[in-house]
Amino acid sequence: MSTVLKSFERWKSFLGERMDQAQHAGMSDETIAKLAVQIGEFLSDKIDPENHEERVLKDLWDVADHEEKITLAKLMMKLVK
Repeated sequence: MSTVLKSFERWKSFLGERMDQAQHAGMSDETIAKLAVQIGEFLSDKIDPENHEERVLKDLWDVADHEEKITLAKLMMKLVK
């Protein structure tokens, strides 16, 4: 995953592919958003951002409450569609 995180465009492409896979597996957008929040928590806690875009997302994530994190996750989903 480290090489995926080095480029924000690669990261968006990676997320988009995973989202397509989840949708083709029958997952709803709401379920995908819940998983995205869990992934966001993991990334925020364990992975140091490797580019400016990821740093901004982490900073936003760190100050967001739970509802705002759901919104950020849904926005990322829209971004990668």
